[in-house]
Amino acid sequence: MTGLKKHLIHAIILTTALAGTSKTYAQDWKSEKKINILFGLAQPLFASGFNIEGNYIHNRIIFDYSHGASLHFSGNLVPADLKRQNIAVNEPWTTGFGIGYRLKEWINIRVEPKWHRFEYYYNGEPQNSSNEIISYNTFSLGLGLYGSYQPFKKQNNFLKGFLIAPSIRFWPTISSGLKDDKFIYLNKNTNEFEEIKTLNPGTGFTPFVINISIGYSFQFKKKE
Repeated sequence: MTGLKKHLIHAIILTTALAGTSKTYAQDWKSEKKINILFGLAQPLFASGFNIEGNYIHNRIIFDYSHGASLHFSGNLVPADLKRQNIAVNEPWTTGFGIGYRLKEWINIRVEPKWHRFEYYYNGEPQNSSNEIISYNTFSLGLGLYGSYQPFKKQNNFLKGFLIAPSIRFWPTISSGLKDDKFIYLNKNTNEFEEIKTLNPGTGFTPFVINISIGYSFQFKKKE
């Protein structure tokens, strides 16, 4: 996951820099009311799943809801110990909301409670209840720093609402349904008792989530 982190971080820095130096931003952004619909890029590219996010922006306050589904991880995408155990991890859903404050038109910070589902299977086996090794839910609570860049904002056509939103989030796990944060079982591949531990929900199963989303912004017309 190291290469993925580097590429996404570089893209975030570049996008944020472009947003910060752009002269296209209007002075009335503090009184905007709009809805953004966004889709994360990391989920389909690296986990064969998807993520959708909706924002409601009211002046400088931003509310969001996001939902990810069908996220699959195996091989080099799981921690080394799980790879050695020949384990694949499935996240059938990850969901939650956030509330934040717009520091500038192009950047905002949010507090985000999130819920996540983790399921463990042997690699290559159908991922159903009869083959499941263990599953559990977790709850995370953290902060997110989001960029927001509309490269065509001054155009008077459909491109105007196109939106790029890089993000860096810190979502530490607060609670887990896995008793004592670990599960001991007899692994049929190693023929030894192995340990599965509670995972964090972020990039590389760390607490840090790095992503870029693309989508569209629908702005409400201001009253005359």
